[in-house]
Amino acid sequence: MFTRLSLRLRVFLFFCLIAFGGITLILVSLWLGHGRVAQSSVSDGFVFAGLLAGLGLLGLVTGIWLLFDEHVAKPIEALAAQMRVRAHAGVETDVDTQTAKYLGDLAPAAHAVSSALGESTLSAAQKVARETERLASETAHLTALLSEIPVAMLLVNPQGQIVLYDGQAAEILSQLGVPRLNAPLSDYFEASGLKTAVSKLEKTGLEVAFEAQSQDRSQSFAARLKPLETGYLMMIDSTQINISPEAARPLVYDFDLFEHPQKVSVLETKLAHLTFAVFDTETTGLLPHKDEIVQIGAVRVVNGRIVPGERINQLVDPGRPIPAASSKVHHISDQMVKGAPSIAEAGRAFHAFAAQSVIVAHNAPFDMAFLHRHKGAMAVTWDHPILDTVLLSAVLFGASQIHTLDALCDRLGVSIPTELRHTALGDAQATAEVLVKMLPMLQAQGLTTFGEVLDETRRHGRLLEDLN
Repeated sequence: MFTRLSLRLRVFLFFCLIAFGGITLILVSLWLGHGRVAQSSVSDGFVFAGLLAGLGLLGLVTGIWLLFDEHVAKPIEALAAQMRVRAHAGVETDVDTQTAKYLGDLAPAAHAVSSALGESTLSAAQKVARETERLASETAHLTALLSEIPVAMLLVNPQGQIVLYDGQAAEILSQLGVPRLNAPLSDYFEASGLKTAVSKLEKTGLEVAFEAQSQDRSQSFAARLKPLETGYLMMIDSTQINISPEAARPLVYDFDLFEHPQKVSVLETKLAHLTFAVFDTETTGLLPHKDEIVQIGAVRVVNGRIVPGERINQLVDPGRPIPAASSKVHHISDQMVKGAPSIAEAGRAFHAFAAQSVIVAHNAPFDMAFLHRHKGAMAVTWDHPILDTVLLSAVLFGASQIHTLDALCDRLGVSIPTELRHTALGDAQATAEVLVKMLPMLQAQGLTTFGEVLDETRRHGRLLEDLN
């Protein structure tokens, strides 16, 4: 019967409890103080009564606050988070009415609204899915056609950043680094020769042929630049590289990169315009000051989407035996890392992969501590902006909730295949999927720039420290 009371009546009863409890405490204190008057002075009796009443009121208010927090405040926070997940992350999970059972009609009403919203968007989602399937089929046909042409193609925006590359271009870029959308073309090719060719293209408006060299000048490619209405097309003779016939050759693109936002500081940059390098590590143990990395996994998120094929899955030789207890968790053995790159080489590769990006990890301080410790051997500076999905979870779901990667995946409907759990790439992929779902939720809360999100995560970081 009590659980059917309205929310307004519940709040009223909380205040009634404070009022009646307070009056009762004061009367009891005065009665006990009056009893002391016979034993000592009147003033001692009143002082005793005042102290007793004050301590009693403090205890009463604390107890009622704990009840209110547990049965009203926390359920409202959880209910709001669940509705944000459905509204902004597109996760079709039922609203947990049991958690909010003391909120009267609020939980059923929220469930009804969410269900109606889901039903109304279902048909639209089905139409979008059909159109997406059609576009994917057309893209596959286009990719197959381009693969038969012995020319590698890259679309470049006016700022010199890669907007599209085909499979053959990916093979060439892979020889020079990890292919990356939104990366400057000069990250792969020698800058002065490329700049000269682009300047000639802009002056003449005509196709320009030139020899594109790798940054270390060890490789050269016969290339042409063709002007477009926005940016230009770079074509490279791909007959000079070997492409396995069975190798996957996807067409990777994001035409939104043509509309490059005005250059601002990273703190003022909109979340939607940021590029993220999401990574995870597997290690010999849990002590960053003495243990070593045995695997680095990373994926890239551009314009709120995970870029297929742009990833790192690298075993690392730790230079020491891997403890059996650690191998039992991540299944990486000494034999597997034999001959793998050192942390200096693997770290430099990830540093290049994360160039011009915000680095993201789940419990980022742990993973970053390993990289910072070896920055001297890597000959790099880890000065990238950092985001921690543990703190993003606290911002969105409340500091009192559980913020493990598994708990976050459950909340947001992200599944981690069993065979990929506790692998660096698998956890990096899961973290990236979680991040993609959280970005629109952050924006819906009015946190639209990186600086605003960073300030909020710092505040919640202090709250988590207090709770722990």
